[in-house]
Amino acid sequence: MRQKRSVRYAIGYGILAILLCVLLIWNLNAGSVNLSVEEIVDILAGHNTENTAIIWEIRLPRLLAAAMLGGSLSVSGFLLQTFFANPIAGPFVLGISSGAKMVVALVMIFFLGHGMILGSAALIVAAFAGSMISMGFILLISGQVKKMSLLVISGIMIGYICSAITDLVVTFADDSNIVNLHNWSMGSFSGMNWSNVRTMAVVVFVCLVLTILLSKPMGAYQLGEVYAQNLGVNVRLFRVQLILLSSILSACVTAFAGPISFVGIAVPHLIKSLFRTAKPLVVIPGCFLGGAVFCLFCDVLARTAFAPTELSISSVTAIFGAPIVIWMMLHRSTRKG
Repeated sequence: MRQKRSVRYAIGYGILAILLCVLLIWNLNAGSVNLSVEEIVDILAGHNTENTAIIWEIRLPRLLAAAMLGGSLSVSGFLLQTFFANPIAGPFVLGISSGAKMVVALVMIFFLGHGMILGSAALIVAAFAGSMISMGFILLISGQVKKMSLLVISGIMIGYICSAITDLVVTFADDSNIVNLHNWSMGSFSGMNWSNVRTMAVVVFVCLVLTILLSKPMGAYQLGEVYAQNLGVNVRLFRVQLILLSSILSACVTAFAGPISFVGIAVPHLIKSLFRTAKPLVVIPGCFLGGAVFCLFCDVLARTAFAPTELSISSVTAIFGAPIVIWMMLHRSTRKG
């Protein structure tokens, strides 16, 4: 049995690795200028061609950002699902992404209105503050309601309120640069640069390592709070750690790419179905790879499906993610029945 599980895990990671490699090449190739695989390899190897700037300054930072942020959003969703013990929980559904978007938009509007530009770190801090505000409301509500369905509905309502505030502020802004925030508020990986990539890489790497270190108590927590306490897990501290890591990861995504829907719900479910386990030490790296694959696929479609018009990434992720969530709920309902 253990050998079968190991083979299954190896096959699952192999599939994700192959898909990731294919999508990396596809993303580097796709665009107004088509490049051959040989030319892409030459450019990455350091040979200068007329298309070197396209790869190094535009496409490569964008695909790395899409991969890291997609993986972060998926891991954030898995942490929230573990925290609330519900597969429907996710940064977008619970309004956490919308809260982050609201605070980032308000901060950017204030600073741009005074002729100042915020750095990457400041955007992440603002997004984290917004995430924690939404999470605070969710936790307050969770103490009052017992049904998870009511909690999810409350999160959706919080998300709508935050999005409405953001849209109102952006709509009535006077500065043309501020009005352009509308594109960011719809979700997009465009405009990424190496400074953004370096900042998000540090944040994502630290959070991912800390998340993996929590794998053992997370596995115990999945079996119930009482079981975790009997194994010596400080449940209160552990829950705080889950909230902080999930909020930082989702805040990093929102700060750079805006709110992105359904990745945090759909991908963890697909990964658990692929590996046939919810074991954190297996699922967390799988979620990161799966989120990267999912967002790279959606991003290349957003850029190329109706070129030269680019779709918002959140629209594309919703098209593919929402059916997965619907199927998941129907599958759970049928299994319970």
